[in-house]
Amino acid sequence: MKFIQHNVNGISIAELIVHAPPIGSTQEFLQMMMDSSAEAVIVRKESIQELFFDLKSGIAGEMLQKVVNYRLRLAIVGDFSIYDSKSLKAFIYESNKSNTIVFVSTIEDALKRLSS
Repeated sequence: MKFIQHNVNGISIAELIVHAPPIGSTQEFLQMMMDSSAEAVIVRKESIQELFFDLKSGIAGEMLQKVVNYRLRLAIVGDFSIYDSKSLKAFIYESNKSNTIVFVSTIEDALKRLSS
């Protein structure tokens, strides 16, 4: 996996270059986080398997628990307005109250949230 490395306000942030095929397992996700060698990681929505956004699958919970367990930070960048799921919208809203796991629309927003 390839990353663009950012250093903002003394925080190392790795931006994953679009990954194909999309990350589809918790183990792949954890490996990506560890390979980044950063305190925080930015991942574009397209680099994560679409099933992640179906909360009933449990994949999002498993993957994001790794972020918390390893005391990392994550920004997922994309257009989330395409999803009709009320539970997903509520999950994104609650996640965005912190700066641990955030869902944003631009890389600039991700850098700002992860570096504060």
